[in-house]
Amino acid sequence: MIHEYYSITELTKEFGITTRTLRFYEDEGLIKPTRRGRTRLYSHADRQMLRRILRARKVGFSVEEVGKLLAIYRPLPEHLGELGGMLNEIDRTRQELRQKRRDLEELLQELDEAEELCVERLAELGVKT
Repeated sequence: MIHEYYSITELTKEFGITTRTLRFYEDEGLIKPTRRGRTRLYSHADRQMLRRILRARKVGFSVEEVGKLLAIYRPLPEHLGELGGMLNEIDRTRQELRQKRRDLEELLQELDEAEELCVERLAELGVKT
């Protein structure tokens, strides 16, 4: 069942975050829930945006970087120059992400090598793993 709106409680439970975290992302302008009086109502688009925010934060992006990444999910600009700028930003972001992926792969390789050395050393000391 797709909700028309989600409450702050529903989203915090679904994503395992605090209300303070959700309000922080709102204060930073990353999500913009509808308000009815003092109640925040989050749309399906807000929920999807929150999923993207949390994914980017999980892999180490700062809030500022997340804001730049999320710009590609906003309505497209109508002017040619703005569209060209957006395409350049998308390309730059893609290159940065690919570099981060390469860096992560290198780190994982180094961890594999360190683990192998530890296992070898344990074997030399007569400890079975």
